[in-house]
Amino acid sequence: MSKITALIPARGGSKGVPGKNIKELHGFPLLAYSIEACIECAGIGRVVVSTDSDEIAKVARHYGAEVPFIRPAEFAQDNSTDYDVINHFFDQTEDEEVAYLRPTTPLRDPKKLTEYINFFFENKVSMSGLRSMHELPEPPYKMFRVEDGYCKGFFKEFNGIKDYTNLPRQTFPKAYQPNGYMDISKRHTLRDADTSFGMKIMPVITEPVTEVDMQHEFDLLNFQLSAEKNVLLENLKDKFGGN
Repeated sequence: MSKITALIPARGGSKGVPGKNIKELHGFPLLAYSIEACIECAGIGRVVVSTDSDEIAKVARHYGAEVPFIRPAEFAQDNSTDYDVINHFFDQTEDEEVAYLRPTTPLRDPKKLTEYINFFFENKVSMSGLRSMHELPEPPYKMFRVEDGYCKGFFKEFNGIKDYTNLPRQTFPKAYQPNGYMDISKRHTLRDADTSFGMKIMPVITEPVTEVDMQHEFDLLNFQLSAEKNVLLENLKDKFGGN
């Protein structure tokens, strides 16, 4: 089985929830869940956390990740991009591809990660990159913007129909939202296309997942972990203690 390095971006600054990446989720730092998912994934050979924070680096190492470098502050700003983080990683390593797992999507199935990694290696010559996503309940054709006090659609028409927003949602193509479960970037794509994932992106479709950016999302996931048994939480309890 081919294995890949996992890269987890975890900068220190967070406006929505201060200290988000190490804020406790059901007794463990948010970051710990992504690290544990990678450790338990048969397709991942190395887990690297990219951070600008010594405190986050200490937490990451405690839960089993490597922090072989500290990310420069210029690549850890509010407006820093995936490209900045991934490109910096490639500058520090000899890896030709990397699995990119955002800590804000904490609840993953390690077996699914292995499945997606295998899909990548089986098809990587046909893609510039891979992204995970789930289906949206409403397509973008049902969305509005507000301009000069009036509701307007984002498109001029749909199949010649200008008042398309009132059509049944089944009329429109399915729409998908990237969700941070796992993306894969190729060094070749960054160097040649100057972009993280390129223009020939293949998808892996996941179940809907909760991404954590605001406090109410932490509350939702805490409730979910109380109501349903989760393999990552159980592993963390076994390894590090906790109720």
